Amino acid sequence: MTSLSIFKSTVFLLVFMFAACGQSKSKTSTQNQATANDITQEVMVAANRTAVYLSILKDKNIGVVANQTSVVFREDGHTHLVDSLLSLNVTIKKVFAPEHGFRGRADAGEAVKDGIDTQTGLPITSLYGKNRKPSQEQLDGLDIVLFDIQDVGVRFYTYIATLQLAMEACAEKDIPIVVLDRPNPNGHYVDGPTMEAEYTGFLGMNEIPLVYGMTIGEYAQMVNGEGWLANGLKADLTVIPLENWTHETEYSLPIRPSPNLPNDVAINLYPSLGLFEGTNINAGRGTEFQFQRYGASFLDSTAYGFSYVPKPNFGSKHPKEEGKTCYGRDLSQYPKMNEVSIRWIIDAYQNALDESNVFNTNGFSKHAGTSALQQQIEARLSEQEIKATWQTDLNRFKRTRDKYLIYP
Repeated sequence: MTSLSIFKSTVFLLVFMFAACGQSKSKTSTQNQATANDITQEVMVAANRTAVYLSILKDKNIGVVANQTSVVFREDGHTHLVDSLLSLNVTIKKVFAPEHGFRGRADAGEAVKDGIDTQTGLPITSLYGKNRKPSQEQLDGLDIVLFDIQDVGVRFYTYIATLQLAMEACAEKDIPIVVLDRPNPNGHYVDGPTMEAEYTGFLGMNEIPLVYGMTIGEYAQMVNGEGWLANGLKADLTVIPLENWTHETEYSLPIRPSPNLPNDVAINLYPSLGLFEGTNINAGRGTEFQFQRYGASFLDSTAYGFSYVPKPNFGSKHPKEEGKTCYGRDLSQYPKMNEVSIRWIIDAYQNALDESNVFNTNGFSKHAGTSALQQQIEARLSEQEIKATWQTDLNRFKRTRDKYLIYP
């Protein structure tokens, strides 16, 4: 297999040659109405670059880590990567399914079961059930593992944990892993509290900020380069890069990356409103405006002019505050964010009728990556004061991050 360093040099040349042709930046749509044709004309995801990676897969037995976002874009729509590869006579032996499943239907945190994909007949092995890391037996008979999942660049979004565990399992089995890169819609900034070692887990395996500003391919290189795999292992890693994308390119995801991230606004607010997942406050689950609003029955109704009632729906069978009138704020028209904001957590805490009812302390610390944030909010520090405490760690991380960036 071509070494990563040689491959990257070739790709850098291709990327800059492509950029020089005057291609325009992709347009954003707050309702995710960009067509597949718009995307493929302007930003080419790695899955579409079959001419680059098909030779790596030829005559090999392949395992694919994928979900509903793992697609090859066409002028008339898209084709799932697995279907595309099968049509090209690539030998796929099994599919590994992350959180939400291979077809993206499971609730957040809901166990994903092993099974058979009805469309292809391929066996599906869950990486969000009894095991989250492929076992050595599950990798038997595979020559290469291909990883292709759309990320949104937030530490507690579990696909980067799945990536790291897949890399680790492949390194233990001496199987190469190929990552097909995709844009990070939150890749234009780095911000948030940095994970502390005692809170590491599936919601954050490494001591990185809440928003890390890297594509999943760049992050894979960091995991390998920083020695974050167990026992000092290094994966035999190849990253197939994007074409015509930079960290400042605006990119609208044409397929929701998980059931409760329906559009650009939700994805952009997710780093901030996702912190509510570690509280007893609803963040829009059980509505059609997930991560675009927040509220609870125990917030002071006189402080808010907005209310809603969460009900079971697609992606949330049992939302927090189900059936209750929640008082809070509607953020569905909020301008694009370039930072993590904790103003809304502070607002909710300070307007709770019983402040002790706000935090699920263990869950909040795991999402925030630190116990300090809850303590700071309870001590009534301002957002500015709290964010000032993040800066030393953020600056340190940015210096490390620079070593692994593929795109300007």
